[in-house]
Amino acid sequence: MVAAALAMSSAVAAPTQERPAPALLQVQGLPAVIEGHAAALGAEGVTWDPTREAFLVGSATKGTVSVLLEDGTTRLLVDDPRLVSTYGVHVDAARNRVLVAYADPGVAENSSDATTRRISGIGIYDLRTGQPIHVVDLTRLDPGRDNYFVNDFAIGPDGTAYVADVFARQLYRVGTDGRPSVLVADDRFAVPGGVGIVWHPAGHLLAVNDTTGQLFRVDPGTLRVDEVRLPSAVTGGDGLAVLRNGDLVVVTNTMATAAGREAVTVLRSGDCWTSAAVVKTVAPWPVAEPTTVADTPYGSYVLSGGVGTLFGGGAASDTFTLRKL
Repeated sequence: MVAAALAMSSAVAAPTQERPAPALLQVQGLPAVIEGHAAALGAEGVTWDPTREAFLVGSATKGTVSVLLEDGTTRLLVDDPRLVSTYGVHVDAARNRVLVAYADPGVAENSSDATTRRISGIGIYDLRTGQPIHVVDLTRLDPGRDNYFVNDFAIGPDGTAYVADVFARQLYRVGTDGRPSVLVADDRFAVPGGVGIVWHPAGHLLAVNDTTGQLFRVDPGTLRVDEVRLPSAVTGGDGLAVLRNGDLVVVTNTMATAAGREAVTVLRSGDCWTSAAVVKTVAPWPVAEPTTVADTPYGSYVLSGGVGTLFGGGAASDTFTLRKL
């Protein structure tokens, strides 16, 4: 997650010929609500690409990464059949890379008995062309499980990716050379439902357990995992983003647990994330089925792509919405 093409067109151009994506920017910045459309895309992950000044979106159904264009259509950037189904996506602009979490929970167009619940890892690609650099299989670090599903990761300032698997008690580390290792194992990550993860510029990770709503501070140097004291659990916590002032945005939904709610909460800490307080909550979120959030120079945008319906057995949505927090 490589042909460069409009998702709504059959025309295909060579990857190295890709023209720059038209920016979504207006003089006043980005619009408050951005509507995207691409046939049965099932957009679950989103990130901001500062080199294009455009959003990139993953696809639970097609296993791709696409650039969102000014008119709401998408152009393929990464189209690697090894990925099958794509989730969290992040740009490492300093190293000209785009990274994407891949798995096969069984909802993709190319899901098969050979891949469903059996493949998972991180794909690493050239940011300009979409050409593969590494496809990192993380299942081999914990062989013998009957379900694998990497759905989120964070990138540190040195380019290291820190990766979470829905069904694992481990957090993984992938170096810029593509070599994977186990960062830390903790039973508090093991509750099925997922762990959202983000890098904080103070030099640590923040991770949320979707099912329990617990928030953790993970130090990649000391390998300490400490629970952050919260006024109440962020149950259903999924996508995370750190704002420029250090606050944490938590997107919650009901996909992993009925105890969750479709909301967006902003947390702030005055003690380096030993504890945190709620700054703001928007509940219910105005667009159904929010999954994650991308921070941009023009504000934070929450993605709703109909993935909850997809995982519930419904059809993949042809539209997705990015709404400003």
